[in-house]
Amino acid sequence: MNPIIRELEGALGGALAGAGLAGGAGPADFRPCADARHGDYQSNAAMVLAKEARRKPSEIAAAVRAGWGGVGLAEVTVAGPGFLNFRLTDAALVRGLAGRLAGRYIEPVDAPKTLIVDFSAPNVAKSMHVGHIRSTVLGDCLQRVARYVGHRVISDNHIGDWGTQFGKLIVGLRRFGSEDRLAADPIGEMERLYKRAHEASQSDPEVQEAARLELKKLQEGDPENLAVWRRFRELSQSAFDGIYGRLGVRFDETLGESFYNPMLRGVVEDLVARGVARESEGAICVFFEEAGLKDKPFLIRKSDGAALYATTDLATVKHRVETFRPDEIWYVVDMRQSLHFQQLFATVRRWGLGVELRHVGFGSILGADKRPLKTREGDPVKLEALLEEAVARARAMVDERRGDLGEEERRDISEVLGIGSVKYADLVQNRHLDYVFEWDRLLSFDGNTAPYVLNAYVRIQSIFRKSGDPEDAGYELGPPSHPRERELMLRLLQWEDVVAQVAEEQRPHHLCFYLFGLAGCFHAFFEDCPVLKAEGGLRSHRLALCRVTAGTLRAGCELLGLRTVERM
Repeated sequence: MNPIIRELEGALGGALAGAGLAGGAGPADFRPCADARHGDYQSNAAMVLAKEARRKPSEIAAAVRAGWGGVGLAEVTVAGPGFLNFRLTDAALVRGLAGRLAGRYIEPVDAPKTLIVDFSAPNVAKSMHVGHIRSTVLGDCLQRVARYVGHRVISDNHIGDWGTQFGKLIVGLRRFGSEDRLAADPIGEMERLYKRAHEASQSDPEVQEAARLELKKLQEGDPENLAVWRRFRELSQSAFDGIYGRLGVRFDETLGESFYNPMLRGVVEDLVARGVARESEGAICVFFEEAGLKDKPFLIRKSDGAALYATTDLATVKHRVETFRPDEIWYVVDMRQSLHFQQLFATVRRWGLGVELRHVGFGSILGADKRPLKTREGDPVKLEALLEEAVARARAMVDERRGDLGEEERRDISEVLGIGSVKYADLVQNRHLDYVFEWDRLLSFDGNTAPYVLNAYVRIQSIFRKSGDPEDAGYELGPPSHPRERELMLRLLQWEDVVAQVAEEQRPHHLCFYLFGLAGCFHAFFEDCPVLKAEGGLRSHRLALCRVTAGTLRAGCELLGLRTVERM
């Protein structure tokens, strides 16, 4: 919460107490006014308290205005049936941004939690595709925001590294494999081997049986098959790490499904012993009484004794609780898995593990035909190819606009602009919704895009280069002398509240819209308020505004996982 909101809450609490409404309904909900003509912030405290106090909202609002003690903080007016509007004083604006000028951008949460953020989760021996971008980028942003506000965070990449496909992969390697191809293109070769072995097994029972036997040997710990499996895993992890490095994504833990295999039998036995699960037609299931789940049992062991994803997920929760003692676990997984998570969460509650679980769901990325984005051949678009095209398109723009820059700098700008544009285009969406992927829009310098936001930061760096001042120059904020300055200062004040909202709701699009608005405010300020041509205290004040704006834009981009550049 920004410091001025804290002051407003304190002053409003005092006014309400003076009106005989001490205690009331809790802290007032301050929000920026939709129409600046009415004020800077609005509260519906009078509306909330009126019912309990059996008084008219307008009467309570009038009493607050009459007893308002925050004269040096804000002017209070009453609108409509009892809305309280507050217009901040110039002194309050300066005071609210003083910490930001000193480099203090946020106060840690009062009660930090331990959070596990589970995201990305690619499968071994398969290319990461466009579908992975949402989980990877969204999860990375959320873990950054959670750390930033003061929570203890463990980011975990739950890789799919176990399953029936490995029997076919082992057969494929031995019958159709090429060491040269595997060395040159590990993921591509593994995909080719699986496809060829799968197709062969469809028409040849001998191949099908060979794959079954190789899988059985792997599951029983055969050293030779385990060595092949480890090789597949290492080659896949190397490919994943290359993409993660390019995206600027890191994980504290990378534990595949195989890690939990020794725990599965114990999990099932414990759930049965506690009466959470029971036998049904030879299988072990969890049955629910909750609405929507009564006819959807959670299968945790097949009748042949085989475990499932559900079993592994339950073992994963248990391991995380015992190892990290988390308050919450966030699963950043697409909306199509909603039923699975409803069943998982309901089972964990009955199991009594004492952790809050959240499914941070998201929609799909669509092509121009409004169907899931695919290549012309009908295959999912590979993530590496998508990033390469983004950087290539950005490079064409950079070469056209900034041919005066050196090769290395143009290459770096292209990488920042291309990768950042793909990430921002995803994060700017309300995560629950599908969206259409459009190259022209995401790389545009107009609209709510990464190039637009980054351009505002670059423009500020240009101002500082031209100023001739040292980097540690001591600028001082003063009262706004122009409406554009006031608008920019108010927008800067909202930073902490927006970040807190993202952390609470797990919705990064709020941050994207804030940065877009901030960039727009700065561009308008820059056009109407000369900075370097101003003199004395006004020059210092405007450069101070530039410094706080640049710091806020940079901090926002870092939370989104975007790099910034000094020139573009």
